[in-house]
Amino acid sequence: MNFSQLRFVRETVRRNFNLTLAAEALHTSQPGVSKAILEFEEELGFAIFVRHGRRLTSLTEPGRAVLPIIERLLLEAENLKRTGQDFAAEERGNLTIATTHTQARYTLPRVVQAFRAAHPLVHLSLSQGSPKQLAEMVLRDEADIAIATEAIAEVDGLVSMPCFTWRHLAIVPDGHALLAQAKDRPLSLEMLARHPLVTYDAAFAGRTKIDEAFALRKLAPDVVLAAIDADVIKTYVEAGLGVGLVADIAYDADRDAALKALPAGHLFGSQVTHLAIKRGATLRTYVHHFIALVAPDVDAAMIDRLVRGEGHDPGGDYQL
Repeated sequence: MNFSQLRFVRETVRRNFNLTLAAEALHTSQPGVSKAILEFEEELGFAIFVRHGRRLTSLTEPGRAVLPIIERLLLEAENLKRTGQDFAAEERGNLTIATTHTQARYTLPRVVQAFRAAHPLVHLSLSQGSPKQLAEMVLRDEADIAIATEAIAEVDGLVSMPCFTWRHLAIVPDGHALLAQAKDRPLSLEMLARHPLVTYDAAFAGRTKIDEAFALRKLAPDVVLAAIDADVIKTYVEAGLGVGLVADIAYDADRDAALKALPAGHLFGSQVTHLAIKRGATLRTYVHHFIALVAPDVDAAMIDRLVRGEGHDPGGDYQL
């Protein structure tokens, strides 16, 4: 039994039982992966995978029991390597942040600037995607930290913590009819429903609460464009396509001088941006520092305890 066999089994499951894709991901040959898995099964004394001819189709019942053990063994092996790196070269390493465009564009620049000043020998990478994709990146060890508003607080295998709250704004070009309508009274869902809307894709930035708010009032908003980032939304609002609904962190009155903003938080509530890390991971000192820059109220010792599975972590979400 060796770690290569464990990696082959894990990657085969991750690649939906496709041995060719698993081999490509691990930079080896498909026959080599197949042979190693068979040898591992022979050593265990039972089959891990259900086979249909030469194809693997699913996990056997013993395979489902073995997979979490394999995951833990590989995670602890990685933790050993990281601990060694931590002591050998505390201020050198790599840190990959998986995040959405909104966070990368509007929240993280000041954080990255401060982090780079404190840790000039740490190489930073930003990977972008939907919240679901970000969670998968961390679970697959393709990223160290995920930062997003939706979804990541409820993913098994992650420990998440709230970083900050934000609210929605309605943005329109100067002179838009909605500005006059909302001049003497708060913006309402009925007002918004009379105009075409430009807002986030369903997987991003509080879109769920937007849809729920309209549904509760039995209103059917006309979303003429859904995008994954605020810059695209603002561009099409400027072009006159409709009223934009964006995160308040994405709007700056000076930078976005062609647009006017109306508060919409009372319609859609507060949104919480979360930071998530993999349960069981060993965090290097500079990772703790990055977390502290994003969420300064989070207690580092508590994070370590929760990551190790110690203490109370209701719903996977660390409570400040």
